Amino acid sequence: MTRPTDSGRQLSESGLPVEPVYGPEAQTGWDPAARLGEPGGYPFTRGVYPTMYTGRPWTVRQYAGFGTAAESNARYRRLIEHGTTGLSVAFDLPTQMGYDSDAPQAAGEVGKVGVAIDSVADMRALFDGIPLGEVSTSMTINAPAALLLLLYQIVAEEQGVAPAALTGTVQNDVLKEYIARGTYIFPPQPSLRLTADIFRYCGTELPRWNTISISGYHMAEAGATPVQEIAFTLANGIAYVRAAVAAGMDVDAFAPRLSFFFVARTTLLEEVAKFRAARRIWARVMREEFGARNPKSQMLRFHTQTAGVQLTAQQPEVNVARVTVQALAAVLGGTQSLHTNSYDEALALPSESAARLALRTQQVLAHETDVTATVDPFAGSYAVESLTDGVEEAVLDLMRRVEDRGGAVAAVEQGFQKSEIERSAYAVAQEIENGDRVVVGVNRFRTEAADEQPYVPLTVDPGLEAAQAQRLERLRAGRDATAVRSGLDALRRAAAREEDNVLPPMKEALRARATLGEVCDALREVWGAYEPSDAL
Repeated sequence: MTRPTDSGRQLSESGLPVEPVYGPEAQTGWDPAARLGEPGGYPFTRGVYPTMYTGRPWTVRQYAGFGTAAESNARYRRLIEHGTTGLSVAFDLPTQMGYDSDAPQAAGEVGKVGVAIDSVADMRALFDGIPLGEVSTSMTINAPAALLLLLYQIVAEEQGVAPAALTGTVQNDVLKEYIARGTYIFPPQPSLRLTADIFRYCGTELPRWNTISISGYHMAEAGATPVQEIAFTLANGIAYVRAAVAAGMDVDAFAPRLSFFFVARTTLLEEVAKFRAARRIWARVMREEFGARNPKSQMLRFHTQTAGVQLTAQQPEVNVARVTVQALAAVLGGTQSLHTNSYDEALALPSESAARLALRTQQVLAHETDVTATVDPFAGSYAVESLTDGVEEAVLDLMRRVEDRGGAVAAVEQGFQKSEIERSAYAVAQEIENGDRVVVGVNRFRTEAADEQPYVPLTVDPGLEAAQAQRLERLRAGRDATAVRSGLDALRRAAAREEDNVLPPMKEALRARATLGEVCDALREVWGAYEPSDAL
């Protein structure tokens, strides 16, 4: 929403002025050739592809995963039947943090916010009957991203699918974990090494795989403004590129497979401006700082998810309207793929009917509106071009502040990004509390509790954790223990040598049925574990 100042002037989510009327004077001295270019051409303000959705719509993804691998597999099959063109996997917290389901640290969290994956057996069950050579899969996993990617590759090979045929994305963005989420495992420097190892491995083994999804979404969910979301995400992206270049990689060899992940809020105009500004900044950084010459290296390709943080438990059916506006902002901003949140996500894991309705929202936009008929329909708009320039200027200023602190990693270690986001989140909470920020159904247009529609949430079987532990016990009893020990020892040796890539020995350990927790523990022994107290 926009917010009025004492003078009556409106401010955007990022605190930028929004004028009541824009006219030609807003574009005085504005050069469309330099600021816009052509769709699919530098600086990619108008989109990364010449035809955008006029040729085909964005990839429709639905983020799903809960309970056991078998339960999530059934949900994926139904989503595909209903028209989903790409899968997006949610993992539970123990998996995200590198613990097996029977570890003490996993107690009470198995299968709660995503699917539990402990070994290749679970990954096999997750994609049973789903042809991995025909679907694109995005995996929201960070610190143990290499493990889940390798498990996926092993299962694909069991299906007879060549690695070169696999398409999808692994999130693999650990820097934002230190900033906004907390599901980190290793300290920042070995985490960056692991990221570069994934880049190198995929360059030869999985050439069509997107090796990282540099994420602003989670920072936005933690309270970042649109400007903070873009500035901190692009700063993290620069850190990853620098790490890969320092490891001896040619920028044009890996940069075409970089991708990004952003949120779409209900403030449609600023969101459209945000996406356009982000493309322009990234193109310039890649060309001028890193010398990228391949146009694909300069493209900021991104996935979008509608804003879960803006969904409300009060009057949850109103979330359908919110998600529709957010999805429209992502489409008008030029996203490459989109997940629409289910209206009931503020209450519990999405029900199947709610997930289907979220999917139908995208299908209505793609097939019943005219937003796919033309590329970048806001190009030349006095308001949107002015907002795009304003967002760009503010983002660049904040990126300079990150650089002044030594870059993204040093700023993370100083707690800079985290403190800036927390300050913004607190300001929003105050605005909601005092009524300056209207949230329909929460602080205005409320209904009595008795008038609310009854809602039955999706629940996770309480016996799941014990059943998963039993599966792990059977797995360990039935595998070749000597092969597992040998594989883990080889992984430790590779981790101790900077010049080695840890993914090949990691893959062999996983193929021998080492568990996710065992592999992560082997790396913890060499690299250590990051503790919150390590940050200033």
